[in-house]
Amino acid sequence: MLYYLFTYLDKAFDFPGAGVFQYITFRAMGAIVFSLLIASIFGKRIILLLQNLQIGESIRDLGLQGQMQKKGTPTMGGFIILASLMIPVLLFAKLDNVYIVLLIIATLWTCGIGFADDYIKVFKKDKEGLKGRFKIIGQVGLGLIVGLTLYFNDYVKIRVYEKGKIASSIGEIQKYTDVHSLTTTVPFFKNNEIDYQIFGSFLPESLAWLPYVLVVIFIITAVSNGANITDGIDGLAAGTSAIIGITLAVFAYLSGNKVFAQYLNIMMIPNSGEVVIFCAAFVGACIGFLWYNAYPAQVFMGDTGSLMLGSVIAVLALALRKELLIPVMCGIFLIENLSVIMQVSYFKYQRRRRGLEFAQQNRLFLMSPLHHHYQKKGYHEAKIVTRFWIIGIVLAVACLVTLKLR
Repeated sequence: MLYYLFTYLDKAFDFPGAGVFQYITFRAMGAIVFSLLIASIFGKRIILLLQNLQIGESIRDLGLQGQMQKKGTPTMGGFIILASLMIPVLLFAKLDNVYIVLLIIATLWTCGIGFADDYIKVFKKDKEGLKGRFKIIGQVGLGLIVGLTLYFNDYVKIRVYEKGKIASSIGEIQKYTDVHSLTTTVPFFKNNEIDYQIFGSFLPESLAWLPYVLVVIFIITAVSNGANITDGIDGLAAGTSAIIGITLAVFAYLSGNKVFAQYLNIMMIPNSGEVVIFCAAFVGACIGFLWYNAYPAQVFMGDTGSLMLGSVIAVLALALRKELLIPVMCGIFLIENLSVIMQVSYFKYQRRRRGLEFAQQNRLFLMSPLHHHYQKKGYHEAKIVTRFWIIGIVLAVACLVTLKLR
């Protein structure tokens, strides 16, 4: 909104300083500052409101150190992230940008699913929360919206360079054409691009969109649930998401800037630079929430926040054509997800082969997800979180290395 206001003031009245809102870097800095301020000013008030409404976490005793001390800690703290994210985006971003629209939809959509889950847990006293099939239906619905929009919307383009040269104030650059395409980046490979439409070419024209949309649904569902599973100890999901958000902000800025994109020989995605503002607000929201969620946590984000974080990261990666980097970039989410899958699969296998008693006494991990395994081994949860953050930073650096290492 501020972008449109100051653009109008600049063009209509040549208002001093109004032109600075044309710069993505300025608006990104404004977004992250506002995000942190909103979390700082309103975060404590939201926590007090949750306490007054008696929206506290009910704890099932799993024998983890310090676990029962968290009983009654306010949950649904995802609303702090929601406010800290959405307000700066609405103020500083171009709201007619298709990527921003999709990200806003993803944020509100999965926040709503998570809220329904938390509401059932807290007010209906049902520890299972929203039935798994309804969560999946909601995530599939979001995947359909995102996938079909990216597939059919002509605003979604990449820049294709030609052999000729044209003069420019920044030097000699190649001629180019912006075309609608579903081409994505394959990390660590030379000539690292692949077009999803290849897979659709094997189907009737009316169903050519299906393979891409199925990929989008899978990615959104997997990353969203991965973030949800990771949110098990103080600060882990918020800190990990902030690291991923910074990585995606770098990709968004470089991919949306024709100079850097050509210099690094990476895919140029017109209009994707605007995603930097969303990433900045996202990082600020995560860090602002972390102020209250760091050990010992004053508030938990609940599914209201964790499902939202995962879906936003997935849509960001899809918009920036970096979805094939998700296993590396979201490596913490992946290993947490895999630890649960491996634990359940191993338990079922042993129960079938050697009986229930043997399976219960011989588990693959002491407990899953993986962070609970280390808690069972006696590690303090603050140490577990810090080490997971370090791993997340290493994975983020590995992702950024793909800009030149192929």
